Amino acid sequence: MATVILLRHARSTANGSGVLAGRSLGVGLDERGRAQAEALVGRLKDVPVSAVVSSPLQRCEETLAPLLADRSLVAVAEPDLSEVDYGAWTGKALKDLYDEPLWKVVQQHPSAAVFPDGEGLAQVQARAVAAVRAHDARISQEHGPGAVWVLCSHGDVIKAVLADALGVHLDGFQRIVVDPCSISVVQYTPTRPFVLRSNDNGGDLSGVVPPKEAPSSDATVGGATGT
Repeated sequence: MATVILLRHARSTANGSGVLAGRSLGVGLDERGRAQAEALVGRLKDVPVSAVVSSPLQRCEETLAPLLADRSLVAVAEPDLSEVDYGAWTGKALKDLYDEPLWKVVQQHPSAAVFPDGEGLAQVQARAVAAVRAHDARISQEHGPGAVWVLCSHGDVIKAVLADALGVHLDGFQRIVVDPCSISVVQYTPTRPFVLRSNDNGGDLSGVVPPKEAPSSDATVGGATGT
């Protein structure tokens, strides 16, 4: 199977103001976020990107714009990779949500959390993982098992996908950190996923490119290659 780069969108105006943007329209990148998006071109310069799939929200589109222009690629919009539907919580300041009874559920037992007039985090994980695996299979078929592709989405969505790849129950996904414009990398195989990077905020990414031969489903005995 292919290798997917899970890219959280760069810092948005909502990230900077402590607001739960959710699926609100008109939420773009702030100045720092635009700089992060521009820097992606250099961070991925040694990575042959075969395809790009994205949440349809503006902040993801703006994050990908410099990379797409540099590679002459077009992103496929995937609604199932969109932000969590936070329902009545959408647009509220995070500081005003801390005392809500549901806040403790989100923190301690997220698999049971369902946002008022919105969706549950278990539903988010189910739709996102299904979308990632479907696109990974499609891209593997179109570009070969050594293909590398970029998926741009949102913090909680990527954390849910990583929890699945790690074999961690959704109730443990709050232990995973996914910063704005960070990169996590997962390689799916017929046996299991391998998590190659998590919350990477810089540095050389050429090491995530698989070898020319088809990736193996076997884990390395001893935990690492080399001496």
